[in-house]
Amino acid sequence: MSDAWIERLPPLSPQPGETRRALVARTLREAAARGLVPQGTRLPGHRRLAEALGVSRNTLVDALEQLQAEGYVRAQGRSGTVMAAPPLGAPPPSPAPLPLSRWAQRALAGQVEEAGGPFAVDFRVGQPVPELYPERAWTQALARRAGDQPAHEDAGSLGPLATRRALAAHLNAGRGAQVTPEMVMLTGGTQSALDALARVFLEPGRVAAVEDPTYPGARAALAATGAQVVPVPVDAQGVQPGQLPAGATLAYVTPGCQYPTGVPLGAARRQALVVWARRTGAFVLEDDYAADLHHTGRPPAALQGLAPEQVILLGSFSKSLAPVTRSGFLVAPPEVLRVLAATRPLTDRFPARLDALALADVLGSGAYSRHLRRAHEVIARRQAALCAALQRALPGWAPVPVAAGLHLYLPLPAPWTEAEVLARAARLGVGLSAVGPLASGACAPALLLGFAHLPERTLQDGAARLSAALTS
Repeated sequence: MSDAWIERLPPLSPQPGETRRALVARTLREAAARGLVPQGTRLPGHRRLAEALGVSRNTLVDALEQLQAEGYVRAQGRSGTVMAAPPLGAPPPSPAPLPLSRWAQRALAGQVEEAGGPFAVDFRVGQPVPELYPERAWTQALARRAGDQPAHEDAGSLGPLATRRALAAHLNAGRGAQVTPEMVMLTGGTQSALDALARVFLEPGRVAAVEDPTYPGARAALAATGAQVVPVPVDAQGVQPGQLPAGATLAYVTPGCQYPTGVPLGAARRQALVVWARRTGAFVLEDDYAADLHHTGRPPAALQGLAPEQVILLGSFSKSLAPVTRSGFLVAPPEVLRVLAATRPLTDRFPARLDALALADVLGSGAYSRHLRRAHEVIARRQAALCAALQRALPGWAPVPVAAGLHLYLPLPAPWTEAEVLARAARLGVGLSAVGPLASGACAPALLLGFAHLPERTLQDGAARLSAALTS
């Protein structure tokens, strides 16, 4: 048979990190799939084929051995090597739509994406703050734990007991919680905890309540189950308990520092929220996302301390220890934790053991408290710098400083709209986040300005750019 097919082979085009052996094997594999090398074709001798492909004989032999192991070629002794795989046939004229489940469709529908970038000054929320990373304490804890723990030790579905003890002590002492180690489960972060709880408690026909506006990841996780998600309005005092639906199974709230407005939930509303949960039998999901980021005084106590039998506390170190760990935790009544531990192996199996043990040491040694004191000073200084810069650059605008968290809440004066401000700012290289996409319905226009990741000079430059964008 003619060897004219060699001329039809595509040129060797390596992918990043691809070896010459893997490149040759992929080229011949793809040629067989496209029918360029018909099934039954006897390949030329190794030396000739290697020369045609522009590779060494050893590289070609290694590639053919790989293809023989996969069944693409077959060695026939002195008769040489024969192509053994039939072509795949013509590809479909256009990609077929993915057969997505209803869960995936609902999950995708709940996503909130921010377009644009990169920006000269990026105020968009969710930026890591790498200079607040306690590098020395963390690396020492990792090294110590890596050397003294048996590699085969099983942390179980809840996580290492040492870490759960350290977390319970931390939450009881600093957050006014009522926690025992048996009530703690380590997670990969708040989002994974929300997903687990939603799968366990929600399904089509059930009801979940969320603050409005709220963290979009929470709303999306609850809605993906097919449950009805009821928005509960937020005002200057936080979520309004009187608007909670009577038939809800779960209610997601951020009482310590409402996201995104930043207001704390007062004592009367906390009491009303607990009364509602006890009357309806619903579980309150308390996202304590800013608990360790209160940089102007002490944080309010966790709602969980008022009603540990009805409140499931969610926490994460993804902001206060970023970027070193995405560790989080969940505190729940024992009967809830038993179900979560039993169902976890279906999706998650085990938490990261070494990071968990390092976290126990960082918490127990006092290194975390020292880290937070330094972080609070930096965050407070940067927030003050941004507020001052905005007041100079945009007189009449009223940014709302918050006691915790990493962003400012900036209501827009009439007649500005979020879309117009975002577009004008982007033209001058400033990235912003809008509040509108975080709400289920209409809400007062406002912006979120993440500030903790930016040095003071950049914050001042960003305020000046924003002023120029809005006055030009």
